[in-house]
Amino acid sequence: MSLGCAIPRDSDGERITLAYGEGGRLSRRLVRERLLPRFSNAFLSVLGDAAHLSSSTAIAFSTDGYTVTPLFFPGGDIGKLAVFGTVNDLAVSGAIPRWLSLSLIIEEGLPWSVLDRVLDSIQSATLQANVSIVTGDTKVVPRGAADQLFITTSGVGDVLDPATADPGLLQIDDMLIVSGPIGQHGAAILCAREQLDFDPCPVSDCDLVTPPLLELHRTASFPRVVRDATRGGVAAVLHEWAAASQLTCVIDEAAVPVGPAVRSITELLGLDPLHLANEGTFVLATPRAFVEATLKTLHQFDVSRGAVVIGRMTRQRSTPVIVVRGIGQEVPLDEPSGSPLPRIC
Repeated sequence: MSLGCAIPRDSDGERITLAYGEGGRLSRRLVRERLLPRFSNAFLSVLGDAAHLSSSTAIAFSTDGYTVTPLFFPGGDIGKLAVFGTVNDLAVSGAIPRWLSLSLIIEEGLPWSVLDRVLDSIQSATLQANVSIVTGDTKVVPRGAADQLFITTSGVGDVLDPATADPGLLQIDDMLIVSGPIGQHGAAILCAREQLDFDPCPVSDCDLVTPPLLELHRTASFPRVVRDATRGGVAAVLHEWAAASQLTCVIDEAAVPVGPAVRSITELLGLDPLHLANEGTFVLATPRAFVEATLKTLHQFDVSRGAVVIGRMTRQRSTPVIVVRGIGQEVPLDEPSGSPLPRIC
């Protein structure tokens, strides 16, 4: 792990400062007292500039940055989000996640108690996901140069055979399945940020999606393609698939699962749940013959217990994604042109 800039204590020992930013003794103290006790393993303990890894299979590699505000929200926090977000990207790409890097950009003045809380969450998430942090970096920036804490995680995983296919291979009459209620992460962030008092309060779906996807591999019913519906929500995924396959996605509005808290918020604020971000909900496409087996597998896991069919792929029509409303009216679903809520991950 590269030691980066120092994160010394201030005079009362409660906040991170730039007072000793030479990257020396106090930087080493941060790594040895706060990071190694939580994440120590044979790769990380060397504290080199790179981890030497080996795998007997093809590997998948993914990276993502996390700038969510607030840092803590119902159902999760930036630490849990940074681990599960990258692990899920590997899982939906048809890989078993194994190793992560962890980069922290910390704003001067962040309380040590906040950093410790985030690191504890990261530790818990890596244990749940069965991955190891094998390298990383820490930087401190002056007040105002960052919003408390930014995290970047990169992940490496072993590619399973067969891996997820290119969405360009989607076929007419492939069925579209969503793993559970949509829009929960975006709604939870909105309520936490704006201090909206809803009852019930929405809770983020931030969770690990690896277990059901690995089981689909084991049962030889892995889908043609699968994506986690993060920024841009389900709508962004469907538009991406329609463009890649030159087909049209048709979904049934009544079949799309939306929880009562998310429905209340979106109806009040004029938002579409299909555009809201998710962090533990995925969309998959599978041949019609595999639908029953796929749902049976997904329903065995808490993270995908609410999985349902929401639509299918059809021949290309005048619009890439169509929503069938309650009275049978077909309405084009717009592609997200900008996030209705920035800084959600």
